[in-house]
Amino acid sequence: MPMRQDQDMKLKYLSSLAEKYPTIAAASREIINLQAILNLPKGTEHFLSDIHGEFEQFEHVLKNGSGSVRRKIDEEFGNTLSNKDKKSLATLIYYPEEKLDLVLREEENIDDWYKITLHRLVQITKRVASKYTRSKVRKALPPDFAYVIEELITEKAEVQDKEAYYNEIIHTIIRIGRAPQFISALSHLIQRMVIDHLHIVGDIFDRGPGPHVIMDTLSQYHSVDIQWGNHDVVWLGAASGSLPCIATVIRIAARYGSLEILEEGYGINLMPLANFALEVYGDVDCSAFAIKFNTDYNTKDLSLDMKMHKAIAMIQFKLEGQLVSKYPEFQMENRLLLDKIDYEKKTVRVGDREYAMLDVEFPTVDPQDPYRLSVEELQLMERLRQAFIRCEKLQRHARFLFSKGGLYKTYNSNLLYHGCMPLNEDGSFAKVSVFGEEYSGKELYDVLEHYARKGYYGTEISEKSKGQDILWYIWAGPGSPVFGKDKMTTFERYFIEDKEAHIEIKNPYYGMLDREDIIGNILEEFDLDRNTAHIINGHVPVEQKNGESPVKCGGRLLIIDGGFSRAFQHQTGIAGYTLVCNSRGMRLVAHELFESREAAVMKESDILSDSIEVETFTVRKRVADTDNGADIKENIYYLEELLAAYRDGSIIERHV
Repeated sequence: MPMRQDQDMKLKYLSSLAEKYPTIAAASREIINLQAILNLPKGTEHFLSDIHGEFEQFEHVLKNGSGSVRRKIDEEFGNTLSNKDKKSLATLIYYPEEKLDLVLREEENIDDWYKITLHRLVQITKRVASKYTRSKVRKALPPDFAYVIEELITEKAEVQDKEAYYNEIIHTIIRIGRAPQFISALSHLIQRMVIDHLHIVGDIFDRGPGPHVIMDTLSQYHSVDIQWGNHDVVWLGAASGSLPCIATVIRIAARYGSLEILEEGYGINLMPLANFALEVYGDVDCSAFAIKFNTDYNTKDLSLDMKMHKAIAMIQFKLEGQLVSKYPEFQMENRLLLDKIDYEKKTVRVGDREYAMLDVEFPTVDPQDPYRLSVEELQLMERLRQAFIRCEKLQRHARFLFSKGGLYKTYNSNLLYHGCMPLNEDGSFAKVSVFGEEYSGKELYDVLEHYARKGYYGTEISEKSKGQDILWYIWAGPGSPVFGKDKMTTFERYFIEDKEAHIEIKNPYYGMLDREDIIGNILEEFDLDRNTAHIINGHVPVEQKNGESPVKCGGRLLIIDGGFSRAFQHQTGIAGYTLVCNSRGMRLVAHELFESREAAVMKESDILSDSIEVETFTVRKRVADTDNGADIKENIYYLEELLAAYRDGSIIERHV
């Protein structure tokens, strides 16, 4: 009986497939197409992590494909172009509109420059398009120039004098005044085709000034997935309406002098917070809440921002205390510090030690009930919650993160995650209690993500509330895979000068990154081969200037957070690690500090610094060797079954 059911299900599926391929000819044609795709070189994957709002550097690395564009130029032109000409061509491809403005002002014979440049761009376009099917290339072509570009990059056997044919097309483009637009179109097409798929391994948000710009860019990108970092998760919590997450997002923006992200980037009205801060903290010492601002910060806002900073921080500590008390299983009692303050002695007890406090002037804190929000604070947070959940742009970005993202991803024999696999001291998977059940390993990731999605999409009030509380726990909880520390010492860093109180102990995972048995166990937990697969890991800046390597465990684990965030660059000495994986191997790329977009255009300065060959494939990988290839093989199998069904009469062809 089960076999009969399987056969019936298969026949139903084949009948559904026949709607799309109604004849033997149609099914055969698709099989041939798919089989051809399997034999193409695998597309280039680009891995970025810990962008932290640094949108200019992010967009530059995206445009240059971590050096992929320059490598294509080197491959195509070798020694036939000078290094200066190669740099100029690369800059034009990255920033065609800005570079064209400069050229038009400086070039004496613009028609000759157009002719030379267009020929070079066509050659690069041919090279980057060569690993794709003509159909895929056609879909990527800009509509205004699709026909002309296809003519220029497609070999025409029937044309005898090819050089004259192509020259005449380019001459016509120049003659009718469309060369600038055509150069821009080719440049953007090269950027589009040099990278087949983009992976963002966490932390798009916080610190830097442009996470909303980055999110807009990613939303338009042709193929992308995202592994949430803890900073992304707290923004998802804020978008869902979680009050502790909202307070945290605002506090971090205030701390780094980037409240304009919320006000201008997302259009969230912070005037209620400003008015509250002026009224309640107007004459209060706020010196412990200094702003870590950059050169773009308007210092006229400094005094108000410090007051807003303190106001929202105190609300955050209260809201977090309420959650910690609500969920003893979170094991975060060490974060309950407002009730450990001695206001007369100006001290606070943390663990078994008493520390002097820099500030105890908290007009909204009732020492008898320190975690209760005042009526004014409750009203303020409800207004802010409404502003967050009604912000169309933030909600669109949150839905994009949920649709393209998750806490981890397995892709082409790589395991991608932002933080760590929570481990015990002996290397075993740590058990974490989630609403009365214990989870570890892959199950822990899955259950946390399950509740995170409920926190945003849930319709039943209690389940949605639990999900929002889990979103906050993922941000700061000791068992969270994307946090990976025993505690987040935010309170101590504001109020205690003694650096010993600031220490956050990392999960044992971080001391075991070179242990083959541990890394192998993690890979197998996610059904990957311990001997050939890799872990791609973000979250922890690699201190390259102190000799630390991003390559761990003989290349099985790669850390790609090298310091996009300017806040970490004094620590790392570089401006980020990225990873490129193409059909020939895997390469880690270390980037120099990025000056600015203007400097990149004017000085033709790229930020590619150094690269490390992580692995060179002995045989060039094809699409057949990828996850997409496995899906294509399955499609071929069912199409061949459909052919057999047509031929034995199980399904009748539909001639049209």
